[in-house]
Amino acid sequence: MNLQNAEFLISAAGQRDFPRDRLPQIAFAGRSNVGKSSVINRLLCRKNFARVGAAPGKTTHINYFKIDGKAYFVDLPGYGYAKVPKAEKERWGRLIESYFAQPDLLTLGILIVDARHRPTANDCTMADWFKQSGRPFVVAANKLDKLKKSELEGNLALIREELELDDNVKLIPFSAENGTGREALLSEIERHIAGRSDAI
Repeated sequence: MNLQNAEFLISAAGQRDFPRDRLPQIAFAGRSNVGKSSVINRLLCRKNFARVGAAPGKTTHINYFKIDGKAYFVDLPGYGYAKVPKAEKERWGRLIESYFAQPDLLTLGILIVDARHRPTANDCTMADWFKQSGRPFVVAANKLDKLKKSELEGNLALIREELELDDNVKLIPFSAENGTGREALLSEIERHIAGRSDAI
């Protein structure tokens, strides 16, 4: 899959906008300041492809990026940003919920958390949504570059415990800053895309 061949497709405001052409959909979720857009940009080796805002909370729709005509990267709205009005947060919640209400769209979920901190209640809720979808997901612990090596093992164990991850859910240490974990995460993405394509 040629990751350089990536194009923005649509900002979906509701179910009617979701592509239904049966191409694999890789959905990225994470709280607003966890570096979700930066993770997508690092995977694609593109600096500003997925919008990186100076302030969190800029992704207000579900953004679809078509990758080499073979799959979609689906950028879900970030959650947990305090400065967004309650009504707007609720709208984002309904939009994300409407996506998860159609699990046949989802091929692989990628939950991005902060490697430095205990997962938030919203992170746990998002992990539960992925679990309830019945679709596979992985967790990328971003901002690894800001963590001391001596802290890594304990932090990963805490993340796995707090999110109540089964042993079959991969937890990948990741740095959007320096690219650590990129190959491991891409390997998971490509494996599930290949599996979905074979099933169609």
